[in-house]
Amino acid sequence: MRQNKQGLYLRSVTLRREAVPSFDRYPFNLKAIQGLDTLELHPKVTYIVGENGMGKSTLMEAIAIGLGFNPEGGTINFNFSTEATHSELHQYLKLTRSAKKPRDGFFFRAESYYNLASNIDAMDRDSLSAPRIIDSYGGKSLHQQSHGESFFATFLYRFSGNGLYIMDEPEAALSPFRQMAMLSRINELVGQNSQFIISTHSPILMAYPDAILYNLTSNGIERSALEETDHYILMKQFINNRERMLYELFMDEDK
Repeated sequence: MRQNKQGLYLRSVTLRREAVPSFDRYPFNLKAIQGLDTLELHPKVTYIVGENGMGKSTLMEAIAIGLGFNPEGGTINFNFSTEATHSELHQYLKLTRSAKKPRDGFFFRAESYYNLASNIDAMDRDSLSAPRIIDSYGGKSLHQQSHGESFFATFLYRFSGNGLYIMDEPEAALSPFRQMAMLSRINELVGQNSQFIISTHSPILMAYPDAILYNLTSNGIERSALEETDHYILMKQFINNRERMLYELFMDEDK
C-alpha cells in the first residue's frame, strides 16, 4: 500500500497502532481498523468501499476530523453539532500532508447533510452581513430543493477547485444520471488541482479511471480494482441475469 508518494495535499493515513488502548473495543475492533497500517492516497481520487458495517464512515469521519473538519460536515469554518456521536479514532491517526496546501476543502457527509443545510439557513438568518453563506451554494436554500438537487448544488457551486474534498456516500440522493454527472464534476475539479477521498456504494462513482480503490472487508483492507468489488460484480450479475437472480432471491424467501 505504499506505491503513491505524491498525494496532492494529503499523502497518507497511518494508524498509530502503538498508541491504540485496545483492539477489543470500538472502533478499533472493526476488522478494517485492526488491519489498518498505512493507506497511501492518490493525488486525484482515492476510494474507500465495502459492505455495510465495515467501518467506512468511521474511517472517513476520523480523517475529516483529523484535518480539522466538523464531524457532521461542511468546511473548516463549520462548528455546529446536533449530537456528538463521532468516535475517538481521529486521535490515533497520523495524517501525512504534502507541502502544498489546499485553498478549499469540504467534508460532505450524506447522513448529516440535513443538519448542514439547517445550519446554513440559521447562520444566514442571524447574520446582518453580506454575502450570505447560501450564495456559495447557488443562492437557493438547500431545504427548498429536492434532496438530489441540494446535494448537487454543493458539488457544483461550493466546490471551487484547488481543494481537498472528503465525501461519504455522496450518491445517496443521486440518480444514475446525476452520478455520471458527478463523475464529470470530479474530473473537472481534478483538473483544477483538487484531491478527493470518497466512500461510496455506487459502481458508477467508483469508475474514475485515475484512482486508488481500497476495499474494507472482514479480512481487513485490500487494494482492489472496480471489477473486483462486490458492488460491481453483483450489479453486473443482476443487470445481465435479472430473472434468474430474482428467482433465486424469492426462492430463498420461500424456504
